[in-house]
Amino acid sequence: MKIEVIGRNYEVSERLKEITDKKLAKLDKYFDGADTKAKVCFKKQAQALTIEVMLDYAGKFVRATASGDNFYDNLDVVIPKLEGQIRKHRTRFDKHQKNKAFREAAVYETADREVENLKLVKEKKFKLVPMTVEEAMDEMDLLGHAFYVFLDAKTNTVQILYKRKDGDLGLIEPEI
Repeated sequence: MKIEVIGRNYEVSERLKEITDKKLAKLDKYFDGADTKAKVCFKKQAQALTIEVMLDYAGKFVRATASGDNFYDNLDVVIPKLEGQIRKHRTRFDKHQKNKAFREAAVYETADREVENLKLVKEKKFKLVPMTVEEAMDEMDLLGHAFYVFLDAKTNTVQILYKRKDGDLGLIEPEI
């Protein structure tokens, strides 16, 4: 597993990096290859210390966060969360890996735009993988985001799944 440690408003000590590597290495038993990447972000915001861990395995993501007074304790909270999510969705990961073995995924790139009084602060690029709406709902739930962009396997069109204010989900299907 490749581990990237980032500190935001905090200088991450070598001891904390070593313990993070050691604890995340326990998750290697769930992944069969070296293509797994972990991004660990230590954030200090006022009095709260937050740790966010995002695992990328074969294009699938699992994310967990914890906040508290101590990064070491937060790490002990995040690892079981990740382990539970991995176990819950392990078969889904494997099934996805087998299904995409002979498919070429489309690539989505963001366009540069200039908007009045707004500033672009982040750009993301990711591969669109064909999946059903149900699979997209599961992925959105795994990431904990309010929306999810995916390529519909049936129609081969880009669709957007989003969480509505009433708690239900909505689906945007662009017309061409």
